[in-house]
Amino acid sequence: MNGWSKKLLAKTLLLTALLIFGGIFSSYAANLQMFSNARLINNPANDGDSFFVEAGEKFFHIRLYFIDCPETSAGSNSDAQRIREQTRYFGLSRATRTIHFGNEAKKFTERILARPFTVYTAFANALGRSTKGRIYGFIITVDGDDLASLLVKNGFARTHGIGRKTPNGIPRSEMIERLRDFETSAMLKRIGIWLESDPDRIAEFRAKQRQDDQELKDLKDQIKKARFSDGPLDINTAIKAKLIFINGIGPILAERIIAGRPYKTVDDLLKVEGIGSKKLEKIRPYVVVGKK
Repeated sequence: MNGWSKKLLAKTLLLTALLIFGGIFSSYAANLQMFSNARLINNPANDGDSFFVEAGEKFFHIRLYFIDCPETSAGSNSDAQRIREQTRYFGLSRATRTIHFGNEAKKFTERILARPFTVYTAFANALGRSTKGRIYGFIITVDGDDLASLLVKNGFARTHGIGRKTPNGIPRSEMIERLRDFETSAMLKRIGIWLESDPDRIAEFRAKQRQDDQELKDLKDQIKKARFSDGPLDINTAIKAKLIFINGIGPILAERIIAGRPYKTVDDLLKVEGIGSKKLEKIRPYVVVGKK
């Protein structure tokens, strides 16, 4: 391993440690925080919509809100499935072209972020399929442009994923509509990925993806019903391994539920950090207090 590679590895390990152990996720805040004069950090894990940045003495692995760029490689089964889904969405005939445009999106982001920029983040967990400690954020360029919007306008991304009110106050729903308009414009101009879209087959490709998604959902529903064949789980006695079978409850939330015992009613789950009224209604059919 040469000197440059050792430095890159050391910096990557430092970034991961700072993200995981630096209290970022525990210090989640609803309001966006601004970090100016940020710079892109060269890292092999960077791609068009997810990359490492440095702002002063702070280091972040940012995942852009609202958009999805094509993958740059297929290093796992989940990557391959994602690439297949992206290939169908963009109406491409070959997955290798999806990866090609993923790398083009990465280059586009590198060009745009060659000059200092501003990061806005509320430190919301953006792990997804990643294990690299990502957080959601907005990137505003030195020219005042939103990076996510630029990627969609230039045909290197689609409107897809998590969103929230923007730094300049645009509501989530309105921002989604604007990005969809940008996407339509890029498609009509046949720029970026849309240059190679097959207009005669894109509907067919997307229909196939919807069919596969529905089959997967049906399979998951069957598995879920089998897991809960004995009825809802008692939140005062259920072990962690069973709680995480419920959609919306991951390992961390399961531990918080266990730590908050005992509960008098299911509504007491609202006292658990990470469970709001919407999530409670989602998991209510699968939990009880006291088996009858």
